[in-house]
Order: sequence, then C-alpha cells, then structure tokens
Amino acid sequence: MSLITSHLTDPVAPKTALPVLSAMVPNAPGAAAPPLPCAHGGESYGPKIDYELILDCVHCGLCTASCPTYVETGNEADSPRGRIYLMRQVIDGTLTLDDDVKHHLDLCLNCRACETACPSGVQYGRLIEPFREHMAAIEPGRQTQALNALQRFLLFKVFPYRWANRLSLAPARLMQWTGADWLLRKTGIDQLIPKPFRSMKDMLPDLKPHYGQLPEVLEPEGKPRARVALFLGCVADALYPETNLNTARVLQKNGCEVWIPRNQVCCGALHYHAAAEEPARAFAATNCSAFGADKIPDFAKLDAVITNAAGCGAQLKDYAHMMHDTPQAEAAARLQGKVRDISEFLAELGPVKPTHPVKVRATYHDACHLRHAQQIFKQPRQLLEMIPGLELVPLPESELCCGAAGSYNLTQPEMATRLGDRKAANITSTGARAVFTGNVGCLMQITRHLKAINPSIWCAHPIDALWASYSGEMPAELK
Repeated sequence: MSLITSHLTDPVAPKTALPVLSAMVPNAPGAAAPPLPCAHGGESYGPKIDYELILDCVHCGLCTASCPTYVETGNEADSPRGRIYLMRQVIDGTLTLDDDVKHHLDLCLNCRACETACPSGVQYGRLIEPFREHMAAIEPGRQTQALNALQRFLLFKVFPYRWANRLSLAPARLMQWTGADWLLRKTGIDQLIPKPFRSMKDMLPDLKPHYGQLPEVLEPEGKPRARVALFLGCVADALYPETNLNTARVLQKNGCEVWIPRNQVCCGALHYHAAAEEPARAFAATNCSAFGADKIPDFAKLDAVITNAAGCGAQLKDYAHMMHDTPQAEAAARLQGKVRDISEFLAELGPVKPTHPVKVRATYHDACHLRHAQQIFKQPRQLLEMIPGLELVPLPESELCCGAAGSYNLTQPEMATRLGDRKAANITSTGARAVFTGNVGCLMQITRHLKAINPSIWCAHPIDALWASYSGEMPAELK
C-alpha cells in the first residue's frame, strides 16, 4: 500500500485512467469478482456505481483537512480522495480488493465532512455506501466481524426497537439509581467485566426517568401555527427520553399541534450503514405507512415531520434514494420532503423567544449528519444564542467527527477513542461548563470521553437548554 499512498499524493490526478498505479498494483489472477457492465464503457469489478460520480473527484485535496481519519493518521489512503482512488481502481480491475484496501475503506466514518469541503460537489456517501454493501455481499457479516455475538444481537435485535431498548437498560438504570454502579467503579470490580461489555457500559450516560408514553396528539399553546409529526427514534428515546419530551414541549410552546404516530419504527440507519439494506428498507416502508405518506390528501395537511437526532434525520432525508426501486418509492419521497430537524424547523417557523436565564458558558459541537449530511449549521447556534444568560463560545474543530458515527465506536474502537479524546480536549480548552450537540451518538461519545478529564461538564441537546429557558426548570447539572 505504500506505493499506492505515494501515488495518491499527486494533488491534481486526472479524471482519466491512471496506468502508473495500475502497473504498480496489478489485479491478482482470480482475485477479482466477475466483471459487470460499467458506465465508463468497460467492465466493472466492483459494485454498480454511476461512474460519473467517481469522475467528479479531481483529487484536489481540499477534503483532506476535514477528514478525521486523515487528520489522525496522515495516510493518503485514509483520506476521501484516497479512498475514491482505491474504489475506482478496484472497479477498473487494476487493484485487488484485498484486506489492506478493505481496512482503509472500513476506517472511514462516513461523516461526509468531505462533501461539505468539496468544491466539485462529490457525493462521497453515494460511493462508500454501495461499495461497503458490495464488500458485505462478497464477505457476509464483515461489517460487524469485530463484534461478539451479544454485541451483534444488541445492535440489530435490540437497539432498533424502543421498548426493547428500555427493557435492556432497566438493569443499568437500577444500578445507577442505587449507587451500585459507583461502587463497582470505586472498588475496581468493574474491571472484571469483559472489555467489550465494559466499553458499552462506559458509554451509557446518566439515565433519566422515562416519560412513559406521550398522548398521540398534543395540543398547541396559544395561537395554532403548524401541525407536525414527531419522530421518536429508538436508541435516543431510551437513552435521552428527556430530549424527546422537551422536543414535544418546545413544539407546543411554539404553537404546534404535535402528532406522535403509534406505529413508527427505527429509521433504518443502524442496518443501512452496516450494509443490511433489506431490513433498513422494511423499516422505511413501515414508517411511510405510519406517518401516512401513502395517504396523499391527509399527508398534505402535515407541515413537517420533526426529528431531533441528526443520524435519524439524515437517514429519513435519504428515503427517496434508498427506496427508489420499491413499491413505496413515491411515499418515501413524500415523507422525505417533509422531514425537518427540530432546529431547522424552528428557524423556518420563527421561534418564540425564551425568557428564563440559563447562566452558563457553553459551546456547540456539529454532529456530522447534521452539519455535513443535512447542511444544518447556523440554526442550532441561533436557538442557543436566543437564551438569556447563555454565553456561546466557539469550539475548535467543531466540524470534526467525535468518533461515534453510529456503531463505529464499537467496530473501530481504536480510532474512535483517538477522535473522542481529541474532541474532549477541544471542549475542555474552551472553558465551557456545557456542550450541546444534536445527535444521540455524539452525546454518548462526548460524555464518555469528558468523564475522564472533566465530568462536571453538562452534555445535552440544544432543545434541552431551550426548554429550560422556556420553563425555568433548570437541569440538575446546572444547579
């Protein structure tokens, strides 16, 4: 791979085939998959990807400074242009899809910061996701091969289901409330827990009481301004139930009638990013029906479908692409068209001004699937800046991934740890007493890494701070 890396340093690699690399790393006989028709007129040895998407990359290198793995390793093969180069050579049949190539592609967080930085509009996500699906088809289960059986069970059979999540967290919640968790850490007994499970336990935040079940319809306060549906998510609802409750309250406070469909399910992101496309599509089809996207007249009366989790929002906004060749394609496109992050929606609606001071120095971390996948940057900051008494200070490398990336901190724990430590150090450098971010995975990752250096920092969703300012109910972390 050193030869590949050295060749990738050329910042102006042309769009034409690169015979120098082809000559250096020829395809091993019998190693490639049977060739498929390819958009560039030849044969493809990889997935069916629109070849023009690959040619959009001109290898200028402007993406490298925004790529978390390249920033950490300095290896061109761990940069976006490097990975695109590797994928192209595999598709062209001039490079074997060996373990070395797979490693560099697996190390990608799919944070899509490169898309924000790219002046050519390269749709990197449209390349890495089908390529990973192709690798999974060749080697089933490879996406989660680093996990043990229980972790895989939790990832696919528990995490995507709200009630299963709540049930599985009951022992952890009991241990936290009784102090048994503190005692285990204090005595060192928790070190006897196998490392993979201890790592998952350490990711848990302080679990708040769950709100139970909200009414299916919540009436607006004051003059009605909009009718919205609330997407609850799965992991987020179990780990941070207060955020879903506060989201519903904030929407009511802003004159919204809030409908909470009973049959909604996981957005499908956990499966989709693990290259399990069929279960992800099944979740999407269920959501299309649950939110009424297949009932055109009724769905038209809905102003927006609200989500407060960046990962869910990005997945919901990708439904048209994911479901394009299914019977639910039109319903998926209709649902996608109404999805809004809570900060995005409030900025469009014009938020009611909060009045209760929240006197805290705070900073904000850009969740990758909010900043890069949805291009939502200013709106969360605008909500926080409305809060009386809250001093919002800039966060160094705010747009750089914290290392959560869905299940990445389970499948690539070494790199995730490096990025988590980097993020925690940057947050601490601001002197902030609170850090806000719009995604459940980021909250878990940042909380975990801050515990080691400054556990007193409050980690929360911007909506939690906004509700505190609306209601005057200050969180325990600020009392």
